[in-house]
Amino acid sequence: DKSTRDMKLIQPYVDKVKEAYPEIKDNLPSMLEAASRFEDYQMVIAGAPSIENSYYNKFINNYSVKVVKNITYELLSHTTVAIVTSGTATLETALFNVPQVVCYKTPLPKLIRFAFKHIIKVPFISLVNLVANKDVVQELFADRFKVKNIANELYRILPGQPYRETMLAEYKQMRDKLGDHIAPDNAANLMVYLLKK
Repeated sequence: DKSTRDMKLIQPYVDKVKEAYPEIKDNLPSMLEAASRFEDYQMVIAGAPSIENSYYNKFINNYSVKVVKNITYELLSHTTVAIVTSGTATLETALFNVPQVVCYKTPLPKLIRFAFKHIIKVPFISLVNLVANKDVVQELFADRFKVKNIANELYRILPGQPYRETMLAEYKQMRDKLGDHIAPDNAANLMVYLLKK
């Protein structure tokens, strides 16, 4: 029996359609390979509405996975764990209390890692970690973007695993920091503040 809750794979909603294609091509195959190791869970892709299903089909033919569009919040409410590319989707996933692994494939991974350690002043790539100002979710990008790393971190956030409970507790602190009524506005203001630091 498949779990009644879904393992969800999110692709970013990119403003320019042409930018979404490489992100899907670069990230989705590894995300699917890692998630497919957990056969007790149903895989679902929250597809970008502007991307035709035929493009997704190039990557999903060997997997039992559904692509759904325009119901991201409904999908999040039925999700056990998520693999999310960086962006607003990370914050949305956290606000729905769904443990997640954040991943993003980059060109020249060793150079990107060097830049993040020595040049770039922003300490995180996910909005969750930026808002919390600490490691809440694992960020697997640059040289850490590997299928085995994604699968290992995914395992750590499955039901019954201690890290899952830690992440959920950190989400609560983050939500408290943002406030209940105007969380998106607070998140935006906090992001501007952190980026100017």
